[in-house]
Amino acid sequence: MFAIKLTLILLGALLYLVGTIGWFFWAGPDLVGTGTTEALLYAFAGTCAWLLITLGLAIHIIKTARPASPLDKPEA
Repeated sequence: MFAIKLTLILLGALLYLVGTIGWFFWAGPDLVGTGTTEALLYAFAGTCAWLLITLGLAIHIIKTARPASPLDKPEA
């Protein structure tokens, strides 16, 4: 079980890293360099999507890492 979990975590980290490098060093600069309105809108939308993915990942890591407080537990 531990090996599967570790593999999924490493795969997710690798995909996030490849996506980040690909966006900021290949796709993003190419869209901004094109300079058309459509390309700039795509660059803005892609950056917003990257920020939302990063924020969601950070929230997931924080919620997973910390134990639930007594206030978070439903009463039986």
